Amino acid sequence: MIISASRRTDIPAFYSKWFMNRIREGFVYVRNPMNYNQISKIKLDSSVVDCIVFWTKNPKNIIKYLDELDARGYKYYFQITINPYDNFIEKNIRDKERIIDDFIQLSEKIGKHKVIWRYDPILLSNKYNEKYHYKNFEYLSSRLGLYTNKCIFSFIDLYQKIKKNIDELYIIQLDNEDMMRIAKTLSNIKRNYDFELCTCSEEIDLDEFGIKHCKCIDDELISKIVGEKLEIDKDKNQRLSCGCVSSIDIGAYNTCLHNCIYCYANLNQNIVKNNIEKHNANSPLITGELGKSQKIYVKKMQSYRQRQLKLF
Repeated sequence: MIISASRRTDIPAFYSKWFMNRIREGFVYVRNPMNYNQISKIKLDSSVVDCIVFWTKNPKNIIKYLDELDARGYKYYFQITINPYDNFIEKNIRDKERIIDDFIQLSEKIGKHKVIWRYDPILLSNKYNEKYHYKNFEYLSSRLGLYTNKCIFSFIDLYQKIKKNIDELYIIQLDNEDMMRIAKTLSNIKRNYDFELCTCSEEIDLDEFGIKHCKCIDDELISKIVGEKLEIDKDKNQRLSCGCVSSIDIGAYNTCLHNCIYCYANLNQNIVKNNIEKHNANSPLITGELGKSQKIYVKKMQSYRQRQLKLF
């Protein structure tokens, strides 16, 4: 199985100690986002975990644990978001130059094929206009281009739950013509650097600019990291435009402290604050404790390596 850590929150940035405690104990409890009283017990033994996909905006806190993960036999790669926005939009992000330094350190430690740069999401306003993006994408490419094989980008989705947060930005609604123009320019900038440029969960066809649709949780990359050809089904729980293969997410919504105003994973900061106060690094749950009325379901899991013997 593939572990996603996590689309719902930034585990490497804020919950690395908790995560490693879960690894050492060999299991984690994950609360169903749609049913508070339903909890799944997920086995985390390396015999069933084929790969861990880390999603983060700040990898610093987990780097010190990677040698232990290696020694325990875990395979993994990172999706690291580095955007050009200031603290008005990404309110609690570390200094970007320090994050870039950590990105480079991580790439040199584990290999650039296992460190993917996310420029995500692209939003436009009077302040954060196209020229702003082109200038910053050029700069970030110049810093990161030698240390990654891939950059994934997407355009902001104006979900109903985030509209209140971004009203003050007066974000420009992008049409296909806007997206094509921006993608073409990013592609032209990228030609100076040796990495692939592709999109995440975008329906628009950008093939003419050499931009493909990506799988962020990518069975081809996982097969290379594991050393075996793994056949993994598409994730049925994601949008149709998402190419990711199946994974189990061990995070929880409303627990990320970055407080990015475009984030769909946090409803509001009062809920986040309340959940953070309930966090215990020694608990099987990322936030809160088990209640008497809550049921634990042991999820059946199997390594994809156990289902097929063909070597990659």
